[in-house]
Amino acid sequence: MAAPGEALTPSGYITHHLTNLSIGDGGFWTVHIDSLFFSALTGLLFLWVFRKAAKTATSGVPGKLQCFVEMVVEFVDDNVKETFHGRNPLIAPLALTIFCWILLMNIMDLVPIDFLPYPAEHWLGIPYLKVVPSADVNITMSMALGVFALMIYYSIKVKGLGGFAKELALHPFNHPIMIPFNLLLEIVSLLAKPLSLGMRLFGNMFAGEVVFILIAALMPWWAQWLGSVPWAIFHVLVITIQAFVFMMLTIVYLSQAHEDNH
Repeated sequence: MAAPGEALTPSGYITHHLTNLSIGDGGFWTVHIDSLFFSALTGLLFLWVFRKAAKTATSGVPGKLQCFVEMVVEFVDDNVKETFHGRNPLIAPLALTIFCWILLMNIMDLVPIDFLPYPAEHWLGIPYLKVVPSADVNITMSMALGVFALMIYYSIKVKGLGGFAKELALHPFNHPIMIPFNLLLEIVSLLAKPLSLGMRLFGNMFAGEVVFILIAALMPWWAQWLGSVPWAIFHVLVITIQAFVFMMLTIVYLSQAHEDNH
């Protein structure tokens, strides 16, 4: 929430809150420190919560934390069983990690806009601070590229290098003369998967963050709750759906990678 007496103009305020704390010259090798910090922080929070639940688990009457963790695990496990048709012990833990980690990163969007950047700037001297890692395209695309690497790895492992090449060259038209067209079609389709995976999450979370910033920039500080609270309530649905969609598409893509089409 914008502080009383904020000196920035609305456009300056919006620009300030959309700027990452980074090192580098602004080119390819620029590192967004704030995005990396909060993505690591949410990842460690996920590990700590699930480790605590595992250490305190009981076969008797479960506690609230154990019930919550078991519900999440069963939810993810059911979706994996319904969607993934191969045999791979990595898929369920990967899906659980992706869902919980992205959900926690998305939840950072519900933190009031100036709750962390204001004290960071005025008390610690940190000029910029974006606290939503999934609103940074570098984070979402890096996760999507990780999934893409697994897709390629398991496609070659299950089908063999020759089988993977034939899948690209002889689908959808199984005729030698159509190989150039098949390659073009299949390579574009293959590359579109990580691109859509990362950009979908980034676009939705970035748009949600911009709405919160606009509310803080254009409304007086004492009335911002009139706009931010209804949007936050709606945004809870968005952040959950985006984590679910990323998880489900990961399962689907890896299931396709395990299909040995003869």
